[in-house]
Amino acid sequence: MSLGLWVLVAAVVAGVALSVLKAWVDGRFRGKNEVDVERVTAAELGAELGERATLLQFSSAFCAPCRVTRRTLAEVEGMVDGVRHVELDAEAHLDLVRRLDILRTPTTLVLDSTGAVVKRASGAPRKPDVIAALAVAIDRQPS
Repeated sequence: MSLGLWVLVAAVVAGVALSVLKAWVDGRFRGKNEVDVERVTAAELGAELGERATLLQFSSAFCAPCRVTRRTLAEVEGMVDGVRHVELDAEAHLDLVRRLDILRTPTTLVLDSTGAVVKRASGAPRKPDVIAALAVAIDRQPS
C-alpha cells in the first residue's frame, strides 16, 4: 500500500472516531462538583426561578439544535409542576456566558430552587435525560 492510501485510511478512521465521540457526548448532562457550585439569580435571568427547579437554556439566533432544545424543555416544563424554562440569548448575556463557562449553544443548565447549577449539557438533550437531571435538582430541595 502506498503512503497516500495509509494517510487516507488514517484520516477516515480519525474522522469516524471523532464523530462517534461527539455523538456520545452531545446532549449528555454532567454533574457539578459540590465545591464549585455556581448560582444564578432571578435578576441575572430577568425572570423568576422555578419553584422547584429551573431549566436555563443558552441559545443563539441561527442555532438549529436550539429550536429542538426549546421544544424539549418546554414539554418537560409542562409535565413537571414547579419547573420553569428560561431561554437566554447568549450574545445578549455575555457576562453570564463567561461566568458560567458556556462554550457553545445550546447549553442547558439545570438549577435547583435556589439557583444553584446542578447539571449542565451542551447540545440538544433528550427528554428522559432532562427529566433525570431535574430529579437530581428537585431532590436537593432545602428543607
